[in-house]
Amino acid sequence: MTTVILLRHGRSTANTSGVLAGRTPGVGLDDHGRTQAEKLVDRLAELPLAAVVTSPLQRCEETLAPLLAARGLTATVEPDLAEVDYGDWTGRKLGDLGKEDLWKVVQAHPSAAVFPGGEGLAAMQTRAVAAIRRQAARIGEEHGDKALWVACSHGDVIKAAVADALGLHLDSFQRIVIDPCSVSVISYTPTRPFVVRVNDTGGDLSSLVPKPESESGKGSEDGDEETPPAGDAVPEEATVGGSTGVA
Repeated sequence: MTTVILLRHGRSTANTSGVLAGRTPGVGLDDHGRTQAEKLVDRLAELPLAAVVTSPLQRCEETLAPLLAARGLTATVEPDLAEVDYGDWTGRKLGDLGKEDLWKVVQAHPSAAVFPGGEGLAAMQTRAVAAIRRQAARIGEEHGDKALWVACSHGDVIKAAVADALGLHLDSFQRIVIDPCSVSVISYTPTRPFVVRVNDTGGDLSSLVPKPESESGKGSEDGDEETPPAGDAVPEEATVGGSTGVA
């Protein structure tokens, strides 16, 4: 059912100001984020991308713009890959939100967290994973089951998708780090997904190029070719909305 490169948008103006942007309109990339977006062109140059799907938010569109221009591609907008609807938390300083009782729930028991006036993290995971699988099925039908495609989204959304692919309960998703302009790669098969990369910010991606049938090997007993997952660093505390990528 294809392989998806989950791309988090580049660093935004909200990331560096310590504000939870959520779905606030007009939040774009900062200078560093634009540089990250430009570098994506070379980083993904060897990969035969069949399709590109994106969250409707501006920071994702700006992240993809150089890549789309270089490849002559058009992105499909997928509303269900949009950032979490943080409701009344939207636009507030992370330092202030850390004093809220709900912050502790978000950290320790995120499956129970529902943002006032917004959505719950469990609901976000459900719609995001469904959207990825839906797009994977569509792209597989159009381009074959070895198709490689990009989905540009947001930190918490990608963390939730990776947790699902790893078979982790949502309460463990804060253990996953997704930095700006990082890629996390999931191969979906008829039996189960395989997590190939997590939070990769600069590694060689050439191994993602699909191999011809004659070189792909027999795979495992159930017919799926297995690939070991990549590791990533873990901070002391997860950041709602995703980290800034700065140690």
